[in-house]
Amino acid sequence: MTGEPHSQAMSIAPHAMRARPRLAVMASIVGGLLALLALAWDLQLAPGSLFSGLDKLALFGAAAVPPSDGGQLPRILKALGETFAMAFAGTCLAALAALPLGILGAKTVISQPAIHFAFRRLLDWFRGVPALVWALILVSAFGLGPFGGVLALALADVPSLAKLFSEAIENCDSKPMEGLRSAGASPMAELRYGLAPQVAPVMASQCLYFLEGNFRNAAVLGIVGAGGIGFELEERIRIFAFDEALFIIALYMVCVAGLDTLSQKLRARLA
Repeated sequence: MTGEPHSQAMSIAPHAMRARPRLAVMASIVGGLLALLALAWDLQLAPGSLFSGLDKLALFGAAAVPPSDGGQLPRILKALGETFAMAFAGTCLAALAALPLGILGAKTVISQPAIHFAFRRLLDWFRGVPALVWALILVSAFGLGPFGGVLALALADVPSLAKLFSEAIENCDSKPMEGLRSAGASPMAELRYGLAPQVAPVMASQCLYFLEGNFRNAAVLGIVGAGGIGFELEERIRIFAFDEALFIIALYMVCVAGLDTLSQKLRARLA
């Protein structure tokens, strides 16, 4: 590019138009490749390990065909229902706990920068603990069963939902609440008629999205003793009943796809 177009582009985005030194670009590429090779060496990502694993997967796949329910379809369906119940209960508990935290975490509610910063960092700290870690702790405390799984999903979701709720509150229009305030409405009436109609659809959509993720996460939690379909799957894999494991996986994938489709339609209506 030369002449007047080049001059116009330079005036608009001079940093983007300046060519970077070739030596710096080559050094970045070589450095990235060396870092990738170092990571592969540290993680033992050798071709031999890959091919040996593929051979075992081929044997597992041959043993899994054709899939079979092993005559335990009612038990598997009950476990699926238990998994969905875990996801639904965990999402509801998380939403109820995150709502007041989201209100407190919004800048429009607590405008003091130091308190707001400390509150947000506390949520970020708890957000770093995944549901699987919570499940390991809670299953050890409360024993095997879905109770620990429900609490694990709720505890993992509360910080994330609280952050999303606070951002939704911060982005809402303040004019309806100002109008209610000027008319002499109480603070609760401002929240009920000025804030809730704006943020309720957004929050409901976010909860539906988390319900999708929790239905998938609940299966993983079942493997560590939280019940549900994950427990059934782990049991089949442990006794090398790969045909039944494939049946459970296929049925679970169908349920996940159905829930995702339903959730997307509901979220599209709320948008």
